[in-house]
Amino acid sequence: MEIVGDLGFYFPLVFLLLIFLWSAIKILREYERGVVFTLGRFTGVKGPGLIILIPFVQQIVRTDLRTVVLDVPTQDMISRDNVSVKVNAVVYFRVLDPQNAIIQVENFIPATSELAQTTLRSVLGKHDLDEMLAERDKLNADIQEILDKQTDIWGIKVANVEIKHVDIDESMIRAIARQAEAERERRAKVINAEGEQQAAAKLLEAANILSARPEAMQLRYLSTLNVLANERNSSTIVFPFPMNLSEWFKGGKDEPRRN
Repeated sequence: MEIVGDLGFYFPLVFLLLIFLWSAIKILREYERGVVFTLGRFTGVKGPGLIILIPFVQQIVRTDLRTVVLDVPTQDMISRDNVSVKVNAVVYFRVLDPQNAIIQVENFIPATSELAQTTLRSVLGKHDLDEMLAERDKLNADIQEILDKQTDIWGIKVANVEIKHVDIDESMIRAIARQAEAERERRAKVINAEGEQQAAAKLLEAANILSARPEAMQLRYLSTLNVLANERNSSTIVFPFPMNLSEWFKGGKDEPRRN
């Protein structure tokens, strides 16, 4: 009976000792850090590994140092050229300073999410729809730079921002298709006009060369006759009329008759 009584006396002590050890010993993983508060005051950052705390006097807040992938919800916005679009993005960030991430902001993940949404609307609202579709890399860099500066006080590093989708109405898709078709037609006409201009310049250059050397014109006549003669389907041969011969006839007509 005395042994049973002794066990009943020590059992509460053993139970209290186990609770004390459970409260005093903490184990942090390699990617975790613990922000320690002693009687409510910040006393340091510990980890990883085994940490011993004073129960009921010290508290610890765990912080994950791994990169967080934050999906920014779809934002309804209007571009600078008054086009209604829906944009969503993804943000990659991680905690560099656990002390500021716990002390400077209540909950850094929702805070970063809300900041990313407002920054996304603010930056993209200053650009046209064409820039959103064609210059995503530049817009991603601008958003990342703004977020990184604003979250620096929280001990957070924004590593990357990627715009995933830019959705527009069906009517705007048809309008953009018509605009692209018109642009292609304009370019085709410009290229055709430039080709005609270059061809005309070359023809003028050739005409100047031929007019400067009459024998070159005669060689050109002979070359043309050779081409016509070699054509099997040709039934008519056109002989070029020399310009100097017409001038000779004209000159002979104007001369007065001699008695």
